[in-house]
Amino acid sequence: MTATVLTGPGRRSTPMPDAGHAEEQSLARLLRPQLAGFAAVVALQVVGAVAGLAPLLAVVELGRALLPPGPVDSGHVRAVVLVGVAGLFVRLLCTAAASGIGHLVDDQVQLSLRRRLAARLARVPIGWFSRRRTGELAKVVGDDVSAVHPLIAHAPSELVAAFVVPAVSLTYLFTIDWRLTVITLVPVVLALSVVPLMMTRTRLREQKELDAAMGRIANSAVEFVQGISVVKAYGGARRAHRTFRTAVDEFADTFLRWVRGMSVLAAGMQLALSPPFVLLVVLVGGAALITSGGLAPPDLLPFLLLGLGLTAPVAALGHGFDDLQAARRAVGRIRDVLDEPSLPEPANPAAPEGHRVELRAVRFGYDPGHEVLRGIDLVLEPGTVTAIVGPSGSGKSTLVQLLPRFFDPTHGSILLGGADLRELGSGQLHRLVSFVFQDVRLLRASVADNIALAVPRAGRDDVVRAARLAHIHDRILELPRGYDTVLGAEAGLSGGEAQRIALARALLADTPVLVLDEATAFADPHTERAVRRTLSTFAGDRTVLVIAHRLETIADADTVVVLENGTIVERGSPARLLARGGRFASLWHAHRSAITDDPSDTDGTDGTDGTGTDRAVPRGGESR
Repeated sequence: MTATVLTGPGRRSTPMPDAGHAEEQSLARLLRPQLAGFAAVVALQVVGAVAGLAPLLAVVELGRALLPPGPVDSGHVRAVVLVGVAGLFVRLLCTAAASGIGHLVDDQVQLSLRRRLAARLARVPIGWFSRRRTGELAKVVGDDVSAVHPLIAHAPSELVAAFVVPAVSLTYLFTIDWRLTVITLVPVVLALSVVPLMMTRTRLREQKELDAAMGRIANSAVEFVQGISVVKAYGGARRAHRTFRTAVDEFADTFLRWVRGMSVLAAGMQLALSPPFVLLVVLVGGAALITSGGLAPPDLLPFLLLGLGLTAPVAALGHGFDDLQAARRAVGRIRDVLDEPSLPEPANPAAPEGHRVELRAVRFGYDPGHEVLRGIDLVLEPGTVTAIVGPSGSGKSTLVQLLPRFFDPTHGSILLGGADLRELGSGQLHRLVSFVFQDVRLLRASVADNIALAVPRAGRDDVVRAARLAHIHDRILELPRGYDTVLGAEAGLSGGEAQRIALARALLADTPVLVLDEATAFADPHTERAVRRTLSTFAGDRTVLVIAHRLETIADADTVVVLENGTIVERGSPARLLARGGRFASLWHAHRSAITDDPSDTDGTDGTDGTGTDRAVPRGGESR
């Protein structure tokens, strides 16, 4: 079965394999490196399954030897007992070995899957994560990989037992009486006839809805925990809890609907495979044949014993049916992540000449038909600081995220040293561009390791120097173990302190292009002014791009670019734009008025140095 995909107007349609076939291909691809382990599991299980029949057959032979009148052959009885005991021992040995190897293979497969997922997530565009919920990705990497366990560790053994044991048992029973063999198969046939009813579109749709409902619970829980401080601050705990409770209620409704559809079918299968029903069928059929003289009474014994052996593997397979289906769906979701296109890497990376940044007719939209940036032409010269300002939603943050290539422009190009960013390798780009964003995430690692993230081999002196430049050194020394303190375990940092750690990280990286998106948004005024002085001194011949909502922080910028609705409406030096009285001047005066009218603004944060002198009047003349 195939699905047709239209590739565009006038283009021929391309047949694509359906989801089921794709899952099978994906599963085979995932398991191919472990074929030797699977082969060993299957071989051991075959031997163990056959050996496991030896005790049952020994009981049958003992019955035939002991029940008839006359002398008993003690030698034959001892041999039969020894064969039964040996078979039981071989069964236990092979089963234990198969289980051990199966779980080792499962560990290797899960480790390989998580490594491949981590590698894939490291290569996909950063913007891809903005369209995914944390709970969904956590479910794929955690729960879905774990859900593959029954498929790897248990399914091979259960499948072998489900086929080998019945095949050997039926072969033996057919040699005794084919009619009673057919009667013995009635419970198995009844149970198997229920399986297609469990695979209808309705049942499969309900299972997918169940998975989706579970995903919504995970997302709600993650969002509730991550936003608990904001929720409580604004008295919204009850509303947030209601969202989680709604997700749980939806899951419960979906689960009950699935249970109602499956309970009757599952009960019917369990009844058909239950020992009382199997014994009843065999006894009724055997009694009829014995009464008619078609079967000797001792010959009924193997059917009573092996009849249960026929149904036990099928029953075990039925119990694992849900796990196998869940594993199959999990493999599909894992495949979706592994098949996500990675950020394109050039075969022959270009060599940029210098670090002049140029944006040529750049257009970008997160969704088709809705552009955030509309034809941006901008040049960032080395040795200059360019500030991007504008109202919320104007596209400032989107623009700066294009430089570290979190996204690629949908139209136009961005050049660094004359080379298109798409022609640079990601490793090469990260050595040229560093960035500090408003939303900082620190690793659960030491302070020194967090600062040296981009330069893992940096010495402690270099780390300390970067921390001093970011004005975070003194705060680090106050931590329990200084630079060796593990963040998140031994101590925590405020938002402003975390931003300065990120700034120290960028300063240590010492890249020729530095991107700052509200890098001091959470800093106190004194620290913010100190960091500004550091950046002014540190800039040198670097190319610096800054986004600032506090307009006084970009008073010393060489060029200010004003964005509105994704387009550049003004550009020039701060002093010149202020004198012009245009859009920047309006933003400036509105910002200054808001600060002056803030009654809580004391200690000089009104834009003065504490004596009434304005410390944030833009200076300078023409933009470079």
